[in-house]
Amino acid sequence: MSAGPTPLLDRIRLPADLRQLPEDQLPQLAAELRAELIDVVSATGGHLGAGLGVVELTVALHYVFDTPHARLIWDVGHQSYPHKILTGRRARMRTLRQGGGLSGFTRRGESEFDPFGAAHSSTSISAGLGMAVARDLKDERRDVVCVIGDGAMSAGMAYEAMNNAGAMRSRLIVVLNDNDMSIAPPVGAMSAYLSRLLSSRPYRGLRQIAKQMASQLPKRLGIAAKRAEEYARGIVTGGTLFEELGFYYVGPVDGHNLDHLLPVLKNVRDAATDGPVLLHVVTRKGKGYPPAEQSDDKYHGVAKFDVVTGAQVKSKAAAPSYTKVFADALIAEAERDPKIVAVTAAMPSGTGLDLFAERFPKRCFDVGIAEQHAVTFAAGLAAEGFKPFVAIYSTFLQRAYDQVVHDVAIQSLPVRFAIDRAGLVGADGATHAGAFDLGYLCALPGFVVMAAADEAELMHMVATCAAIDDRPSAVRYPRGEGMGVALPARGEILPIGRGRVLREGSSIALLSLGARLGECLKAADELATRGLSTTVADARFAKPLDQDLIRQLAAHHEVLLTVEEGAIGGFGSQVQQFLTDAGLLDRGGLKVRSLVLPDRFQDQDSPSKMYDAAGLNAPQIVERALAALGADRRRAPARA
Repeated sequence: MSAGPTPLLDRIRLPADLRQLPEDQLPQLAAELRAELIDVVSATGGHLGAGLGVVELTVALHYVFDTPHARLIWDVGHQSYPHKILTGRRARMRTLRQGGGLSGFTRRGESEFDPFGAAHSSTSISAGLGMAVARDLKDERRDVVCVIGDGAMSAGMAYEAMNNAGAMRSRLIVVLNDNDMSIAPPVGAMSAYLSRLLSSRPYRGLRQIAKQMASQLPKRLGIAAKRAEEYARGIVTGGTLFEELGFYYVGPVDGHNLDHLLPVLKNVRDAATDGPVLLHVVTRKGKGYPPAEQSDDKYHGVAKFDVVTGAQVKSKAAAPSYTKVFADALIAEAERDPKIVAVTAAMPSGTGLDLFAERFPKRCFDVGIAEQHAVTFAAGLAAEGFKPFVAIYSTFLQRAYDQVVHDVAIQSLPVRFAIDRAGLVGADGATHAGAFDLGYLCALPGFVVMAAADEAELMHMVATCAAIDDRPSAVRYPRGEGMGVALPARGEILPIGRGRVLREGSSIALLSLGARLGECLKAADELATRGLSTTVADARFAKPLDQDLIRQLAAHHEVLLTVEEGAIGGFGSQVQQFLTDAGLLDRGGLKVRSLVLPDRFQDQDSPSKMYDAAGLNAPQIVERALAALGADRRRAPARA
């Protein structure tokens, strides 16, 4: 045995090793696992509080269930770091969220112990039910276990899956990890005893006998007996809602007490009956690390930090973040217009609306992890004359696209979408990259779609959205710090569909949409050293296009490059469609190229490296311009 600080954990390479330990050693293993998790995240940054809250649960699940033969699905994946440590990835944990390293979420290609990849919320029960049904169709025997948090249970998809599971009666185990819900009564010895009783074979057998007896009674008495039993259990356990959805409810159980967890999990595993079971486990986010327990967000997402003090190592920002600028701009508009309200889907701090809520608590609405509801809720507000801003990440807005089309766009309701995290996002990788909103919003008739090139432009676009009152609008902006430009006292209302020219040239035109404008200006400087006169323009609007600006650029330049932080089918496609329809490509001299994100999902890395790989930094823009110009038109760099 190792003499180091984690002697038991050092013996665990895979869960099969864990299952060789006697039960009385598991609390020590959990303590070592918690210490290892804190040490890892202090060096890498990432999600900490959620993982700390499920250390004992993770140990218990891998101890009781035969993973990876048993399918263990973690919802979202924020809490999966302890799971990764126990499943053969401990040696690589310090590569978390880095280029070529481990993902911050579960990922199928990373390990056989990750049967389903997740970084968006509330998918686990649907995926688990699919796996359970596939097992039944193949006539196999294996457990399927889904671990879903109380926050994720606020999403409609979770209840759609539970409703379906209750009707299908496939054997499925759902563990509700409850670290904030008010449905949980105090957890202690009595609760643990009841949970063991309710999950045991004798009780379930007696319950089946009672059901059979009730079925022989007159219908009215049988129904009454059934309801009495279910609601008696509901009063004791709080599980009436889940029972009504067709689940056998067990809990709540103290998720940090292995003496309580293990026997209940074994009972659930060994139950002979079919149908879905919900085990309600109560945990504390940030458990075992005082700085996390005392933090308001329980250290949900952290930078690198000092283990002793908990102080996070954050570099001093050279400029305010786009998120902060958006929040301040929206507050400024709301000061002047009482009809402005704000909506978020469980991301108040991530979108800056926590600041708006401090100033206007009655005009800010956090609807939970329910993006579809958020959009239609905002549509209802707009239908009654209010001016809703839906602040949401690009990658999360994808989940509500039907509502954007059907409930907003078709009805021309003036819902304003503030789309954060547009473009690549670094450590969160492909699952959180805002790559597709330009394509799917520009396809909708009547939508106004803007992209901010810097933080001052974002202020102008917030003011413009507030002024648009006859159709839906959107402004997209990236993650991270702004460009450091001077900010106006208040945003100005922009002319709809009008761009701007920042630098005039005669040979190459760079037409940028969004935050690649700075790279376009750098590219223009480099092209100038080669004797190539370059125009740099900021489109501002992806829809409607500034057709006059595009005509001028096409008429007076040999090369026209569009540049955007989005996938194919977005701004560049809109520009090329216009050039084709207007006959501006009929003359042979104009060369048009669209620089977009590559047609692949990019793994996590530093944002700069990701944009290098995408071909959207200044050196790659220069290369594309030179390639389009042709070898005979290239010039050597000017010499001093």
